[in-house]
Amino acid sequence: MIIGKIINNNVVSSWDEEGKEIIVMGRGLGFQKKAGQDVAEDGIEKIFRLESKDVRERFKDLLASMPLEYIQVSADIISYARKNLNTKLSQNVYLTLTDHIGFAIERFKDGMDFSNALYREIKRFYPQEFGIGMHALSLIEERTGIRLPDDEAASIAIHLVDAEFDIKVRDTWAMTNMIQDMMQILEKSLNLPPEDSLYRDRLASNLKFLAHRMLLLPPVEGREDYVFEEFVKNHCSGEYALAGKVKEHVKEQYGCEMTGEEQIYLALQLKQAGSFTDMTQNNKK
Repeated sequence: MIIGKIINNNVVSSWDEEGKEIIVMGRGLGFQKKAGQDVAEDGIEKIFRLESKDVRERFKDLLASMPLEYIQVSADIISYARKNLNTKLSQNVYLTLTDHIGFAIERFKDGMDFSNALYREIKRFYPQEFGIGMHALSLIEERTGIRLPDDEAASIAIHLVDAEFDIKVRDTWAMTNMIQDMMQILEKSLNLPPEDSLYRDRLASNLKFLAHRMLLLPPVEGREDYVFEEFVKNHCSGEYALAGKVKEHVKEQYGCEMTGEEQIYLALQLKQAGSFTDMTQNNKK
């Protein structure tokens, strides 16, 4: 493996066996080295394979002035997230999350502590990503001796959600606000399952994907099934009407259109959630 460019004392660029550019990290890999020399392969700690040239170049610029400990902990957090979320993450996360973690640590050192305005909502609607965020705080403390506030777990969760959906941070904020609005409408009219229950988490997850579709993707109507639609209207009339309220709200507040199929599906989800709550209450009696 040959050094292509010295990024800093601990990071160099090189090429893999297919001739694709890679970024190689390891303590002292670039120290007193020059382009064209061999990479000390026994010192390699991490290899970044970023397909996008734009992301790769911006990542190299970011790493040039970042302490090795920040890069290492960010890479470990992303690896942990990939394993536990069991889903593909956009490679942009290497750029966005590494940048955020470095900035958060330096900001904390300077005594600038900002709260996350949507902390409760993020913790509520993205519990798995928030849990990874809390694990990230422990890793950061272990590696740097700095314990960032729990609000940073929510901020890290947002970057993971962005990577899952391959969207921008501002879109995730909009998604979170929309989910909060929808949940508040439902809570006013329906006795929902308690927090931390399977059905509550499932409902929140479905609202998350619904918000993502309405905000960022075009509506797709399947083949209309009038018999099934009439069945839902008749047997889940209250839930169907409530889903209609949600539909009207998101159209008025966000300019988004919920499809007929999505309204039916939401009604069925609400029926299931309500049935779980009724069953739980009857068991307590």
